Amino acid sequence: MAGSSLHERLYTPTDEHGMLRQTVRQFARDAVEPQAMEHDQSGTLNVALLRRCGDLGLLGLTVPEDGGGAGLDAVASVIVHEELAYCDPGFALAYLAHALLFVNNFYWASTDAQRARYLPKTLSGEQVGAMGMTEPAVGTDVLGMQSVARRDGDHYVLDGRKTFITNGPEADVFIAYAKLDDRITTFVIERGFAGFSTSPKIPKMGMRASTMSELIFDGCRVPRENLLGREGGGITNMMRNLEIERLGLSAMSLGMAQRCLDDMVRYTQERRSFGKPIHEHGQIQRYLAESYAKVEAMRALIYGVAATVTPQHRNRLGTDACKLFASTAAKEVADA
Repeated sequence: MAGSSLHERLYTPTDEHGMLRQTVRQFARDAVEPQAMEHDQSGTLNVALLRRCGDLGLLGLTVPEDGGGAGLDAVASVIVHEELAYCDPGFALAYLAHALLFVNNFYWASTDAQRARYLPKTLSGEQVGAMGMTEPAVGTDVLGMQSVARRDGDHYVLDGRKTFITNGPEADVFIAYAKLDDRITTFVIERGFAGFSTSPKIPKMGMRASTMSELIFDGCRVPRENLLGREGGGITNMMRNLEIERLGLSAMSLGMAQRCLDDMVRYTQERRSFGKPIHEHGQIQRYLAESYAKVEAMRALIYGVAATVTPQHRNRLGTDACKLFASTAAKEVADA
C-alpha cells in the first residue's frame, strides 16, 4: 500500500499496531491473495484460511486477554479489515462475520460459563461463527422482526427465518435474535439443535468468497443456558456491537479503494497513448487526484473515529458517517 513512513505512523499509532499491520499485511500477501480468485470463482469460503487467522490470534482481536483474546482496540480491528480487504474483500467479509458479528458480539453479552463453552473453539477457528438478524419480510428493520421465541420448560422454542446470513452455510454456532413477549432477545444457536437448519447457499454477484444462506427456525429448541444476556436485552446487545461492525465494514471499503487506486497508478504508468504513459494526460491525472483525495479522506475519518470507540464509549454519529462516506467513496474510486 502507498504511503510514507510518516503516513504509516499517523494511522498506526503504537508499536503494537505497527506489528499487527506488518503481520496481517504479510499474511494477506502470502496466503490470502493467492487463493482469492479461486474461491471467488467457486463461491466457497476458505475455512482452512479462516483457521489460520485463529493461529495468528486475529479471531479474538477485540476480546480481552483474560478472555483468551488479543485485547486490542477498534483501531486494530480497522487495520486488520483494511489489510485483508486489500487482497480479498470476500474473505475479509467472512472474517468480519466471525470476528465481529459473532465473537465480539458474543463476548460482551456472555456469562463466564458461556465463554468457557464457546470461545475456545471460535477463537481458534475450529468452529465458524455467524449472526442472524436480517429477515425476508422486513430486511434489517429489527423492530419489525417476525422471528419469535416462547418458553417451554428449560428451553426456548424459536420459529422464523433469517436471510442473507454471511457464513451461514459453514457456521457451527450462531447468534440469533427473536422476539420473546414482543421484546427482542438474543440466543446462541448450535447447528445441531433440533428444529434448526440452513438453506442452500444464496447466489451472489460479488464477494463470493464469503457465502450466505437462510437460517430456518422451525420449532428450534434452545436450552435456557443459551440465552445471551437478559430476556428482552437484544437491542442493547445489538447496538453495542453495531459501531465496531460499521468500522470494520468501512475499513473494508478503504482497503478496496486503496487497492483500486494502486492498480490505477500502476496501469497508467504501463499503458501508453500518443507516445507517452497515459498518466501524463490531464484527464487521467484528474481521475488519479480525485481518487487519491477520496482514499485519504476515508482513511482520516475512519481512523479518527476508531480511536474514539471502546466497549464503554460509543460514537454512533461517527461510525454512521464512516460507513456512509466510505462505501460511497470506494465505489466512486472503483468506477474512476
